[in-house]
Amino acid sequence: MKQLFPSTALALFIGIGLLPMSSNSFAANSWDNLQPDRDEVIASLNVVELLKRHHYSKPPLDDARSVIIYDSYLKLLDPSRSYFMASDIAEFDKWKTQFDDFLKSGDLNAGFTIYKRYLDRVKARLDFALAELNKGVDKIDFTAKETLLIDRKDAPWLKSTAELDDLWRKRVKDEVLRQKIAGKDSKQIQETLTKRYKNQLARLDQTRPEDIFQAYINTFAMSYDPHTNYLSPDNAENFDINMSLSLEGIGAVLQSDNDQVKVVRLVPAGPADKTKMVAPADKIIGVAQANKEMVDVVGWRLDEVVKLIRGPKGTVVRLEVIPASNAPNDQTSKIVPITREAVKLEDQAVKKSVLNLKQDGKDYKLGVIEIPAFYLDFKAFRAGDPDYKSTTRDVKKLLTELQKDKVDGVVIDLRNNGGGSLQEATELTSLFIDKGPTVLVRNADGRVDVLEDENPGAFYKGPMALLVNRLSASASEIFAGAMQDYHRALIIGGQTFGKGTVQTIQPLNHGELKLTLAKFYRVSGQSTQHQGVLPDVDFPSIIDTKEIGESALPEAMPWDTIKASIKPATDPFKPYIAELKSEHDVRSAKDAEFVFIRDKLALAQKLMEEKTVSLNEADRRKQHADIEAKQLVMENIRRKAKGEEPLKELKKEDEDAIAAEPDKIKPEDDAYLSETGRVLLDYLKLSNQVAKH
Repeated sequence: MKQLFPSTALALFIGIGLLPMSSNSFAANSWDNLQPDRDEVIASLNVVELLKRHHYSKPPLDDARSVIIYDSYLKLLDPSRSYFMASDIAEFDKWKTQFDDFLKSGDLNAGFTIYKRYLDRVKARLDFALAELNKGVDKIDFTAKETLLIDRKDAPWLKSTAELDDLWRKRVKDEVLRQKIAGKDSKQIQETLTKRYKNQLARLDQTRPEDIFQAYINTFAMSYDPHTNYLSPDNAENFDINMSLSLEGIGAVLQSDNDQVKVVRLVPAGPADKTKMVAPADKIIGVAQANKEMVDVVGWRLDEVVKLIRGPKGTVVRLEVIPASNAPNDQTSKIVPITREAVKLEDQAVKKSVLNLKQDGKDYKLGVIEIPAFYLDFKAFRAGDPDYKSTTRDVKKLLTELQKDKVDGVVIDLRNNGGGSLQEATELTSLFIDKGPTVLVRNADGRVDVLEDENPGAFYKGPMALLVNRLSASASEIFAGAMQDYHRALIIGGQTFGKGTVQTIQPLNHGELKLTLAKFYRVSGQSTQHQGVLPDVDFPSIIDTKEIGESALPEAMPWDTIKASIKPATDPFKPYIAELKSEHDVRSAKDAEFVFIRDKLALAQKLMEEKTVSLNEADRRKQHADIEAKQLVMENIRRKAKGEEPLKELKKEDEDAIAAEPDKIKPEDDAYLSETGRVLLDYLKLSNQVAKH
């Protein structure tokens, strides 16, 4: 088997672009004769055997798993229940408990039959949508009091063509209305949507047997866990490109989200991250090369969108993005130009700063060490270069400098750190503990390997806090978990990602299989899987944890525990946690940034709960204006508290705007960083650890 991939950065990157979201197809039943070939049949049997023998959980391939595969396949193809009819489902239901038998015998016919029926239904719907548009956008009545159910994941399957026609008439109407409210005129709307539907129709004809096979076998593989994937020969090649970095990208982890592509996270110091104009949960609806025409990618397969985004180093790709901060029905987009480049090691290197705070009438200095990733220059390390770069070596150097500056404590900033080298997570832990286990790895056979720090003595023994968020993942969680279990640092911020599994790549006769074969555990015996690391003091999350994170993924493996590898020591923080939270709550209730984030998240969650949307233009515009008014009030409360001029209207981001340089932003201006420092100072005061000034 190939190398292991414990980091979320890699594991998620492998997992993206592998789900054919909807390679919609047709042209006089051009797909009717698509059948699996001998290589695909053999590959399917190999996948069955590999999962049976090597997957961490080894769940049985039985009728219960068959139901999961069947339901997941329908959800993959038709998540909004807008294509298949009740009669289709009644016909397919006879196979509901038979997919285990089909897979064991290499029979792929059921998977192909369902997919080809899906293609038939998609063609019928796109033909209908185009016919509706051809009647003229101006002829649509937006004065009627109609609504559209937008959350259809639990809706009943529609029983007739007439019911589907009515749903799609409303869907087209909704698409037109969204574009109108976003400021487009009738001609633009007609052209945009006609081109979108025609492109999707044309793509149906391009469907290959490989597309169907990948969709079906990947659904089977992912029924075990979300990081177990089948990689078609094309995607296996893409994976090798990702690993060698021979093709440049934008440094973003993407996944399919119905007919759109969603940003899961940004690679720290990557091209997209540097723009400061792209954020997790943003949706990409268009891609353009340099100054060429924007290509609408709604309804495209994820792997095809990824191919458009990739390109040679130094070239520009422009993305049309709908920000996650928009209201659910607000399709207002922005154009983000990104220069493709490889993520340089020096850009991801750890950085230090000094946080100057006044608390209780005294001045304090706290050292801040920002760790964007757990890196190790393997090439230099293997070549015996004594100056090879690594996270641990760089942190050690910065700690030495901060101690010379006589800081009162240290804050380690792990926000958005998606992981990296497991070796570095272990090495970094060793800087802060005397000696002992750092992480446990449990294999599929139940054997537990213990990674240890065998060098006695901690390099830094002073007060410390770790700042984490939902995008702190994998190696970050291993380090944070160890610091919490050894009671070495206060963990502050948000619940971490929860990616606590290890994957490997197994070549097949046709493509490759990435499968989960081990699980990480903290020295306390708790898994980092699913639950992640829970902070001692919570901060409000900037992103909705229901949308991003391991627990948001289908069939995610559960959190559990094994035997601890260390004896519980007295927790020095425990007596003070309640008071630390109370002090934080009092401060954050008055802090403009914290109030803004809480209010913004609360508004987003309230809007996400809405299951229907009005198709009446006046009502929709009023709702849109009401939401913008609330957002403006929130923004102006924040600006007033900062002594800034209030806005008369919400600013739209400028494509040519230059993002502020991160090193020009003072640490004191980062609300989360400052508050982390204040919580640490509270603890030092309560525990009498602060030196007299």
